[in-house]
Amino acid sequence: MGARPDPTAVDDAAPPTTVPDAQQRRTVLVLVLAQVLSGAGLAAGITVGALLAADMLGATSFAGLPAALFTAGSAAAALLVGRFSQRWGRRTGLTFGYLTGAVGAAGVVVAAVLDDVVLLFISFAVYGAGTATNLQARYAGADLAAPERRGRAVSTVLVATTVGAVAGPNLVGVMGDLAAGWGIPPLAGPFLLGGVAYAAAGVVLWVLLRPDPLLLARERAQRAAVAARPAPHPVAPSEPGSTATVAPASTPVEPTDRQVRRTVLLAGTIMVLTQGVMVAIMTMTPIHMQHHGHAVATAGFVIAVHVGMMYLPSPLSGWLTDRFGPIRVAVAAAATLLAAGLVSAFVPPSSVAGLAVGLGLLGLGWSLGLVSGTALLTTSVPLATRARTQGSVDLAVALAGAAGGLGSGFVVAGSSFAALSLGGGLLALLVLPVIAFAGRAPHRTSRSGAA
Repeated sequence: MGARPDPTAVDDAAPPTTVPDAQQRRTVLVLVLAQVLSGAGLAAGITVGALLAADMLGATSFAGLPAALFTAGSAAAALLVGRFSQRWGRRTGLTFGYLTGAVGAAGVVVAAVLDDVVLLFISFAVYGAGTATNLQARYAGADLAAPERRGRAVSTVLVATTVGAVAGPNLVGVMGDLAAGWGIPPLAGPFLLGGVAYAAAGVVLWVLLRPDPLLLARERAQRAAVAARPAPHPVAPSEPGSTATVAPASTPVEPTDRQVRRTVLLAGTIMVLTQGVMVAIMTMTPIHMQHHGHAVATAGFVIAVHVGMMYLPSPLSGWLTDRFGPIRVAVAAAATLLAAGLVSAFVPPSSVAGLAVGLGLLGLGWSLGLVSGTALLTTSVPLATRARTQGSVDLAVALAGAAGGLGSGFVVAGSSFAALSLGGGLLALLVLPVIAFAGRAPHRTSRSGAA
């Protein structure tokens, strides 16, 4: 018996490369437009969410709660968007997610006006649907892509978020002034922008994402499977009237369920650790800066650098993933997150440039981890269950972010921002033993299964 295939290299029943390039280009173009819009909503809320909660609660210990609620709502939405996409296609799932995020943004504004903390926290959770949808859109970019270009397809969709994500935090002051003029608390102003941005992204996808990329990929894969199915070959009957046929001489080796599960687990672990570390450090940075005399606009600049570095290097992350493989890129992600933690921990709190470098490295590490994990996941899961599995993995990713956001406030309150940053960087290194274990497992299986 020959060696079984490495689970980290399992390919799915991918749509053939004969899918017209024009259709893939159109799909990516529509996704890019929606991502530009949604990026503004994503980043604006992140910038002031912790500040708004701290202002309404009067306590720093719970400043990490908004990010936890964003990501908890994102977790639930990831599961729903994945299930909706599995059943009705990406267009329906993504539109649902963005419109839900818009409703959450409106709820935050109302809660701030009414000074209603309960409504505020509920709305934060609903608002998190926009975050989940923004991330799930990356999968839609890979549905029609050739396997050897999936990393770049994912990264193209992600990089489009940069435009809105960088603009959003820098509009914090403008939206605050606008909100104040309408009798709305200034810190709720960015959520006005977030609501409009998410709603616009949902409308763009509902109107323009036709044909649906996931449904089209399934249709083309089914056609290719039928066309490739070998016809039975008649043989000389052994008895009069016999119609015996012979099967093809060989059939392709399909990955086992165990191999698929192992690869999904590895991809999920990469993204879970990446997300948890990133959210924890990012969440407390505005609070850390505020405590050391920096203005809200200055914190917005640092967050803009961070979010820009989450998405702007995506083409590089995609190229590296396609060129060197997702495992090596995941190792690079862990090293970059460690560097981010070290810089953020030891840079003087008065140094805006130093904090921007630390948060920039944090964004780059997130980009490397997310793109490599996404490519590995997409390659491992068959089209028949792809969207549902992707939604389930993103549920775990969002829950990791929720834990990071919730725990970050307590860590800083009980210790320091430096301890949080250093601990986060070290936590990212847990990716390495997981990769090492997954890399050894196939070889053990192959030896035991050898004839």
